[in-house]
Amino acid sequence: MTQDEPKVTFNRVMLKISGEALMGDLGYGLHPPTVERIAREVQSVHELGVEICMVIGGGNIFRGLQGSAQGMERTTADYMGMLATVMNALAMQSALEGLGIHTRVISAITMNEVAEPYIRRRAVRHLEKKRVCIFAAGTGNPYFTTDTAATLRANEMSCEAIFKGTKVDGVYDKDPNKFDDAVRYTTVSYDDVLAKRLGVMDASAIALARDNNLPIIVFSLDEPGGFRGILAGQGTYTRVQG
Repeated sequence: MTQDEPKVTFNRVMLKISGEALMGDLGYGLHPPTVERIAREVQSVHELGVEICMVIGGGNIFRGLQGSAQGMERTTADYMGMLATVMNALAMQSALEGLGIHTRVISAITMNEVAEPYIRRRAVRHLEKKRVCIFAAGTGNPYFTTDTAATLRANEMSCEAIFKGTKVDGVYDKDPNKFDDAVRYTTVSYDDVLAKRLGVMDASAIALARDNNLPIIVFSLDEPGGFRGILAGQGTYTRVQG
């Protein structure tokens, strides 16, 4: 690390982003310039020597809950949603490797031709070799969200925090896009997130983070340099902790 580089507060982190984050201004699918912009954010943190895990949702392609609501059998709809996350993971892998970052897509559903199967010790070794690990296909089980998958993998990989990239710069007491008097929390407890239904992550993900004392840092993915800045102790964000 050079003298100009900031001192980072974490050595290994989980970055969780929604599939919608990859859409850019499109209403559906992937927007390659947006994927590349997020990849550059990851690159800026990777250059600090931080080991990075990623989980990307699939909502820009298919949402299991929406499919289920439209009459599709829930288990089938959820598996389709898992496959959507694999597509997003491959897109992000392509963007990261275009920047010269060694990346592995690790899938909870076996598909050897495009991704490695999830083997915990192998994944840890990739991280130790400074490869970015993108965990795809959720937990491999229906009825669990990618938020829960991110929290599960973060615990298994011994991550020190989950970084939840959203469209707003933290957690508010009400929707800041609808209410001008919405107040942003600097820190908020896991129990308050659950009791007040603040919508950081789904309840099972919050409970899993709480039970393992894993902090969740909610920040804006749209703010250039935000991911790197927060790792250096700067920027605007909300920290969810015990």
